[in-house]
Amino acid sequence: MGMFISSLWGALQGIQEKRILMLGLDGAGKTTILYSLRLGEVIHTIPTIGFNVERVEYDKLDLTIWDVGGQEKIRRLWRHYFSGTDALIFVVDANDRSRIDEAAHEMSAILDSDEMRRKCDHVLVYANKMDLPQNLSVAEVVDKMGLTSNPALKQVHWHVQGACATTGQGLYEGLSWLSNSMRKHRNNRH
Repeated sequence: MGMFISSLWGALQGIQEKRILMLGLDGAGKTTILYSLRLGEVIHTIPTIGFNVERVEYDKLDLTIWDVGGQEKIRRLWRHYFSGTDALIFVVDANDRSRIDEAAHEMSAILDSDEMRRKCDHVLVYANKMDLPQNLSVAEVVDKMGLTSNPALKQVHWHVQGACATTGQGLYEGLSWLSNSMRKHRNNRH
């Protein structure tokens, strides 16, 4: 009953509810990003075994963000979270050059799934850890992940945002892009 009233109140206020799935390899910074957005501060996190779910209100959007662990054993379970997803946030550790190909492969596999192709029209890639000295630039992340040539991305609206989860740099700029994209390009594959 409480959720119904909350949803009704949000609708009257012009607030849209959206389900966001946040994925990426282990150690990329997904949980740190989630709690930086939710709490506005950095908290100490441990590797996610399973998932975290938090609601973040931003620009008249009520975002339910599902942060799912990125360890190799857990990745095969990602597909169970695809249903009902309005947008994907994929987090890449821009400082870990040795795993950029692995990240590209996993992101392609996600976008190639039938469920995501049918439902998800918006992809935000956070190139995280931009504060570290060996980081790839945003342009290098786009290039090394093959984003401009990825056939699955030709069907969606996507953006790569440089970010630093521990300082908050770029996090809200990414959410701003996502918010604008979801308003401008309503999901048309539902």
